[in-house]
Amino acid sequence: MTPAPAHTPANPHAFAEAEQRGVYRAIAERRDMRHFCGGEVAPAVLQRLLLAAHHAPSVGFMQPWRFIRITDTALRQRLHTVVERERQCTADALGERRDEFMRLKVEGLLDCAELLTVVLADGRERHVFGRRTMPHMDLASAACAIQNLWLAARAEGLGMGWVSVFDPAELGKMLALPSGAEPIALLCLGPVTAFYDQPMLQQLDWAHREALPSLVFDDAWGTPSALFSPTQAATTPTATPSP
Repeated sequence: MTPAPAHTPANPHAFAEAEQRGVYRAIAERRDMRHFCGGEVAPAVLQRLLLAAHHAPSVGFMQPWRFIRITDTALRQRLHTVVERERQCTADALGERRDEFMRLKVEGLLDCAELLTVVLADGRERHVFGRRTMPHMDLASAACAIQNLWLAARAEGLGMGWVSVFDPAELGKMLALPSGAEPIALLCLGPVTAFYDQPMLQQLDWAHREALPSLVFDDAWGTPSALFSPTQAATTPTATPSP
């Protein structure tokens, strides 16, 4: 269930209701896609998507993301081989769910129109602001860039899938990354025949979305939030089903 945006004319900073609905729709209909139908992504569209990614927030304005567009067919095939090798290792590590996992389609590297590698830039250690006690905020910042790209792609009618099934060191060598740089994602991007009605892993009964009230606390871990109390629920605008 996705909350229906409430238009609040009294707030001068609020988007118009139709624009709000567009934002919420992109969030609700975004899917981690594995099935692509070839085609292409126009250069102007790809530039827009990358610009959306580059407008992501980053801790200390460090902008740690770098994007490597894979245009060489032979390189794409080698990357697929790396992913397939790790897929087998992941399956072996899953024990009793091995066979179930092997039946899942976990990537679309050979089918998507565009393949992008997202890399954490080298030299990140010089960024101290916001990272002194939480150095992993570089990864969090890059994840925001990926999410921006994902939502923009959905708005453009394009599917995207985040593939993380690979050995970062092996991928780094293949892409000639400098010391300290680290690949975090292979992004499959392009036209799709249809978007999944639900997240694919939920659709296939691999996992299910947790109920939001069980994840939100007030003041301390485990204290149920009053936001979802029966009294509050009675005064909350009705929710609309996610598409």
